[in-house]
Order: sequence, then C-alpha cells, then structure tokens
Amino acid sequence: MHARAASIFAAAFLFVAPIASHAALVSYTQNFESMVKSNPNALSNDGWIVYGNVFTSGNAFLYGYGPYPAPNGTSAFCAVDTLQGGPLQGNLQLSVYSDYNNTGAHSAGDLVESNVYHEQTVGAGDVGGIWTFQFDAKLGNLVSPSTAMAFIKTINPSAGYAMTNLIDVNTTAIPATWNTYSISITVDASLVGQLMQFGFENVASHFVSSGVFYDNLVWSKTGGVGVDPTRVSALELRGASPNPFAGTTRIDYSLAQRGGAQISVYDVGGRRVATLLDNVVEAGPHSVVWDGLAADGRKSPSGIYLCTLRTAGGSRTARMVLSR
Repeated sequence: MHARAASIFAAAFLFVAPIASHAALVSYTQNFESMVKSNPNALSNDGWIVYGNVFTSGNAFLYGYGPYPAPNGTSAFCAVDTLQGGPLQGNLQLSVYSDYNNTGAHSAGDLVESNVYHEQTVGAGDVGGIWTFQFDAKLGNLVSPSTAMAFIKTINPSAGYAMTNLIDVNTTAIPATWNTYSISITVDASLVGQLMQFGFENVASHFVSSGVFYDNLVWSKTGGVGVDPTRVSALELRGASPNPFAGTTRIDYSLAQRGGAQISVYDVGGRRVATLLDNVVEAGPHSVVWDGLAADGRKSPSGIYLCTLRTAGGSRTARMVLSR
C-alpha cells in the first residue's frame, strides 16, 4: 500500500475534548436502501466524512485537505450506486473511489489518497470492549496501480492527531462477487479520548480507476478479536528486537500461506518512512531488518514508528522506538 498520512485527517472541530466517564462508541448499521441516490447530501446526512492526502510518486507527503461532509454523485470520493448488489445487498450500495476532482494532483502524477469514514470518540466506559467493523464488498472498476482498503484507525488528538492503531483489510484484489469481511479492535485504557475511525480508503493517480463497492455495514460491540479468520489469512508480526533500538532492529513475522507481502515503516503521522519488504513470500517464519534509515537514505529521527505487515487479506502493526 501507499503511504498513510490519513492519521492526520481528523480535524480539530470534529474532536469532543472532554473525556466522558461513560461509553462513547455507538453501534452503526447501514444498507443504503433508504437513501435517495439523487440526493447530494445522502451520505453526509448519515454522518460520512471525507479527507484527502496527496503524496509525490515517491511517497513524500505533500498536503492534506478536509475533512468535508461526504459528497454523493460527484467525481469525488464516494457515491450511492445502484444495481450492483446481489440478493443480500439489495438495490443500493456505496461506491468508494478517488477524488478525481483533485485534477491538479492527478494530472501531476501525484498519489491521491481518498478516505471515506465515520468517526467517534472513545469513552472510559468503552475500555475492555471489542468493536467490529463488518461489511460486504466486491471489486468495482479498480485498475492497477490503484489500491483500496477498509480500515479501523485510532487517532490521538493530544499527540498532534498521530495514528495509534491501523487495522485493515486490503480490498485491492478482492473478487468481483460479494463477500463478507470483518475486522476488530480491542479498546484499552490508552485509547480513552482518542478518535475511532472506520471506513474505506483508496490511492490512485493519473485518473486511473479505483472503485470498490461496499454494503451491509455493521459497526458494533462484539466478542471477536482481530481479523475474521474465515476471511483473512493468518498473520503474525512479533514486533522488533531489540526495541527500543539505536542502530538496527530485527522484525520477525510469519505467514500461514505463500503470497504477496509488504512490510513498511511509518511515522506516527502515518507517513511511510521505508519499505522493508515487497515481494512474494513462502509460508512460515521470516524476518527483516530495519537500519533506521528512511527510503532516501537519511537517518530517521528518534521517536515512535509503526511497522506494518500487509498481505492480500489483512495486516498487522507493531510499534518500535528508535532512540539514537
């Protein structure tokens, strides 16, 4: 996947500063059947938000814009679509794609990361709960090298809107038939007061097609943990050793089956610092080494970094501390 500056897309006016002593996360369901396809406010009236990030073709962050109420029926971000469903999806679905209205970035060959999501604030009463984002999805008119994913993210407004969790399902190469997917997060005490975001993202450039269809969304408190094992291949990311580290650190991981895998390092702002692996990997245990250098060869500054392992079915993220 391309760089993730999406962790900065929660704007201050969306953040409710006081930390409640009660639960603040609320269930949400949507099958889009009651929406009016021609209503430009259909999605924004349902609480959907959009945000864009732009990177150079070399993944250097340029700028972000938003958040804005989600549009409907334009060339930007998302729309309520029709006649894409199966028997369980009905007549109306959500189509998510790039912000093609950002003609400057697309024309320049920059990477446009488009995020479509709901956002809530974690309360003290949510601690210990397991929240799951379940949805149906099928591939639309997505053409390589465009990419897409569904996600749960947590964002810390007290730390410059740094991303503290990223759990996702890669929807770039899902079938063109409907399937159900599920990802989950366990709420711990460190997340109280942080923003919880669930939704969809894609990255595209040069106006290349990037559409994916979604339906039957359910955000709810459940008893499951992590990624649905019936939909996502088993992954294991054991984290870095040593951690903290000053020079190099080894990252151990394991795949349940042979397939494409990518391991990238991100800063807490969600910008990709380095790619350590991007290849087909055999099943079983493996390791990579990070020398603390960014992709351009410069030394990365001391701080917290996120190491993310991605496969066609899902991802795992671990924290690392670089202390020079």
